Amino acid sequence: MAEFRYNGLNAQQKRIIGYIEAKNMREARKKTTALAGLHHFTLLSIQEKATFIYRVRKLDGTILKGDQVAFSRDEVEVALRRLGFEDVRVQKIILDLRLKPPFADVITFIRLSADLLREKLPFDEILGLLESDTSNKAMRKVIKEILVDLKDGKDGEEAFGKQAYYLGRFPAKMLGVASKSGNMAEVFDNTARFLERDYEFRKSMRSALLMPAITTVVLIASVIFYVGYIFPKTAELFLSFGSTLPPLTKNSLDLSHFLVRNIYWIIGLSLAIPLVLYRLSVTPRGKIFVNKHMIKVPVIGSLLHKTSIEIFCRVFHSMYSGSGENLEVIRTAAEACRNKYIEKQVKEVTIPMMVRDGASFVQALKQAKVFTENALSRLNAGAESGTLKRVTLQIANYYERETTYRMKAIIDWIQVIIAFFIMLVMTLLTIVSSETALFQPQLPGM
Repeated sequence: MAEFRYNGLNAQQKRIIGYIEAKNMREARKKTTALAGLHHFTLLSIQEKATFIYRVRKLDGTILKGDQVAFSRDEVEVALRRLGFEDVRVQKIILDLRLKPPFADVITFIRLSADLLREKLPFDEILGLLESDTSNKAMRKVIKEILVDLKDGKDGEEAFGKQAYYLGRFPAKMLGVASKSGNMAEVFDNTARFLERDYEFRKSMRSALLMPAITTVVLIASVIFYVGYIFPKTAELFLSFGSTLPPLTKNSLDLSHFLVRNIYWIIGLSLAIPLVLYRLSVTPRGKIFVNKHMIKVPVIGSLLHKTSIEIFCRVFHSMYSGSGENLEVIRTAAEACRNKYIEKQVKEVTIPMMVRDGASFVQALKQAKVFTENALSRLNAGAESGTLKRVTLQIANYYERETTYRMKAIIDWIQVIIAFFIMLVMTLLTIVSSETALFQPQLPGM
């Protein structure tokens, strides 16, 4: 989301300045036009926050170069001249191709922040230290923008939320929540722990599946080449002698002809179907549909489900005051859990039941039908004994250990499945090739 500043005049001809976030200038104009109609002011201009590069000369003659985010070139020039710089040259970056910082750098930033917060350092000082110490340019820019936003008076949730694209939706949400939790160090530490575990799982998955994946791709390419080119040549040679092909050879030849005749349709559908499914899955309703059914997939679904419950309970523990229902805590935990279906059920079933019917947290959560029976039983025991905060931490830790173990088991199972697939394809090719090799066509005159 980009940030925009609009200027206008009200009925008394007084200047109005406001700020909005939008995906692009078109959406920004639509939003500001609606605001102008609602609050009865004349819209004069809209400016998008952009990056400007500058070159200045210090009083001692030293040349200094850098970049600054602002709404206009004039703002940057005025600010630099007020600082006493001379020969100020500012230029807007026309094509600002910002890259996402590496996932490892995001984790390092959160981990170091958590450690420094435990040392009781002020957060703005921590951000300043990490900005100067970070080698990755993209990560340094993210930290700088967060620091600027916080100094401008924006709350943590807004400052980190603006960086969701670069930090990731989940880290940005968690770090934004931290400022409201009363214990920033704990939330940062929990976020770092989860991301470290997630990173290790991805790393293990890549290392374990790299060679099987390469082997599978090469095998599929070889099969396509064999079935589409080599095999038809051999089979058609036999047919030229007027021989009747054996069953497997004949069926393989029919498959080859089908693939050749419909090659463009096959390629088109192979590209179109994943693209359509992806486009549908990124819509709000599509995300809910995918998330709802993903947690029902054998093996991997249970892992994803329990991971979401772990995050929910960990956020709840970090923010829960220990008394009352804390509806905002429940809402925030649902938003952070990385599952849109669970979030929807908690917001549309659990919270309304608590507000409208006076149901307890556990009773209302049970009606949402998104938590495991084990988790609900533990939560109910915690609510009855007045230890809900402690129980949510216990659930989170329990599911953390379980999901960590199951992640390793899933990697092993995937390796076995891929190996079985390769073996199956090789066996089929061997059988078909053997049948073709042993087939003796009847030559003319014999």
